[in-house]
Amino acid sequence: VQLQAFGGGLVQAGGALRLGCAVSGRAFLSSHNMGWFRQAPGKEIDFVGVISWSRGTTYYADSMKDRFTISRDTTKNTMYLQMNSLKPEDTAVYYCAAARIRSVISPITSFATRSAYDYWGQGTLVTVSS
Repeated sequence: VQLQAFGGGLVQAGGALRLGCAVSGRAFLSSHNMGWFRQAPGKEIDFVGVISWSRGTTYYADSMKDRFTISRDTTKNTMYLQMNSLKPEDTAVYYCAAARIRSVISPITSFATRSAYDYWGQGTLVTVSS
């Protein structure tokens, strides 16, 4: 299983950027939720949001739900993170990750922690200039 994050770069404050995460293994995705995390320089890794691959339902960190949108393209095995109205404090390495669904009754909110994830991509750097 491989997760390949892409789309990072330099953007001005107020701008937008779309990150992607390509995943190998279509069968793999049906049993996993996919999440985005980020790590700002010198800080802990933070949860951004998660999407249920099978249902498309999403859940976001409160601080990001108004500006960030997660989607997926099931034909391309790719997850996206659309980031709008970017701020300098959004500067971070963004990681995509996959979490195996261990119970069908697990709420999507239970995937808001780093420990829920089994596979991680290499990260892509987003820099927002002021």
